[in-house]
Amino acid sequence: MFGLFKAKSIEIVSPVTGEAVALESVNDEVFSRKMLGDGVAVIPTDGVFGAPFDGIISKIFSTHHAYTVKHKKGLEVIVHIGLDTVNLKGEGFTAVASEGEAVKAGDTIIRADLAKIKSLGKEIITPVIVTEESSDKPIEKKLGKTARGELLMEVE
Repeated sequence: MFGLFKAKSIEIVSPVTGEAVALESVNDEVFSRKMLGDGVAVIPTDGVFGAPFDGIISKIFSTHHAYTVKHKKGLEVIVHIGLDTVNLKGEGFTAVASEGEAVKAGDTIIRADLAKIKSLGKEIITPVIVTEESSDKPIEKKLGKTARGELLMEVE
């Protein structure tokens, strides 16, 4: 009976409520060609962005448009709110958590004013990526309607 148990997979929950779509459909080659890693993208319907799993916030970009969370097993996920949003220099984004902070799945990290971001000419689609360095394991993805805290991906 030994060796019959599969290694526990890491569950990644949706950081935001919206519609999960294939990463390949993102209108930015860095994401659609998986240059940063594999994952999905979420078209958000609200502006509350949370942790993809229990972990430590390893990075919040100074412009608050993106953040990474690291799992205790070493897996790292980046949440990039919108496309080319770094150019907004933080306009429309508010960090409610800090780098180095421990978070639970779904805990709020960033609040974004989606209407303002769109009014400034930026797409709000949000890539959720298991970073290239983190995993060479297959990722199971769940596309379609999703809510913050619902299962989005699983990594072996």
